[in-house]
Amino acid sequence: MLGLGSSSNLWSRGSSPFSGNYQMPTTNQLCMNGRGKKRMRSKTPALMACPQKKGICVKVFTRTPKKPNSGIRKLVKLRLTSRNKRVMAYIPGEGHNLQEYSTVLMRGGRVKDLPGIKYRLIRGKLDLRGLTKRKTSRSKYGTKKS
Repeated sequence: MLGLGSSSNLWSRGSSPFSGNYQMPTTNQLCMNGRGKKRMRSKTPALMACPQKKGICVKVFTRTPKKPNSGIRKLVKLRLTSRNKRVMAYIPGEGHNLQEYSTVLMRGGRVKDLPGIKYRLIRGKLDLRGLTKRKTSRSKYGTKKS
């Protein structure tokens, strides 16, 4: 490719300056081809660029957080209704009324102390009840003004 010979593939996948099989491009190659753009990956791929998605609960379970924190975090495995994709989401707040086959609304937002959890549920929508005795941050937990 471009006078480098067949043995050395300049743009091969996985080649980097730190691995042994990388060869720096020449100035002429950079002028002709330029450097490749870095692809931006979505942090919430299951939402497919939508603000929320509706899903059906497949399994409701708990998990303990990463090292410095302790507690029991409530999680749910969802089957998205738009396409048959399964994701895990966090149930915010104290207590919940979710069971298998409950329909819920999911939004993006990762939970820092749970690895791999990129989605949260919206309280007070569809089958997931809002919190009753919440005074602060009521909009996040689906609580009306009392």
